[in-house]
Amino acid sequence: MNTPAPATRLPLFPLHSVLFPGGKVQLRVFERRYLDLIRDCAGSGRPFGVVLIAQGTESGAPATPEAVGTSAVITDFHGLPGGLLGIQACGSRRFQILHHQAEADGLLVGQVHWLAEDGNDQPVPPQFGLLAHLLYNLLDRFGELPQSNRSFDDAAWVGWRLAETLPLSLPQRQQLLAVDDALARLQHLADWLPQL
Repeated sequence: MNTPAPATRLPLFPLHSVLFPGGKVQLRVFERRYLDLIRDCAGSGRPFGVVLIAQGTESGAPATPEAVGTSAVITDFHGLPGGLLGIQACGSRRFQILHHQAEADGLLVGQVHWLAEDGNDQPVPPQFGLLAHLLYNLLDRFGELPQSNRSFDDAAWVGWRLAETLPLSLPQRQQLLAVDDALARLQHLADWLPQL
């Protein structure tokens, strides 16, 4: 009998956006709880969780997060006008929140279970070749990624990059984040494409 992996304690940063594995997020940090979070994560090298807000706002009272999010690792800091802190973070692993609570300072902390990662280098099947071609054209047109980071033959990579590039609604993005299989994710994108 398999014993479930123990839950991991993860500080959460609720946003009105969805972060995907391998994606980047720019954050403007001004609330004390988040300044402390960034200081602690930067000092320890530990990630924090980025979650879509189900109810509430990004500042003020703690928001209610969606159940699935993505861990983020800080990659850069920069100053912003007014003395605010700007950070860039990169999405890493998906997780599911088992339960969460607000600490005294209002910071949300979740007990999370890490979700299975997509198989590395699973090729894009021929029936989804149009999606890889579409992504190539979009990135080539807008020049958003350096050549060395492009993996148009990797089904997971193509799905994540299309999920963040196409004009999808937040519920659609969240639905894609929760899908465990790269090919099922591509199928959702293919089904939605005519409506976009």
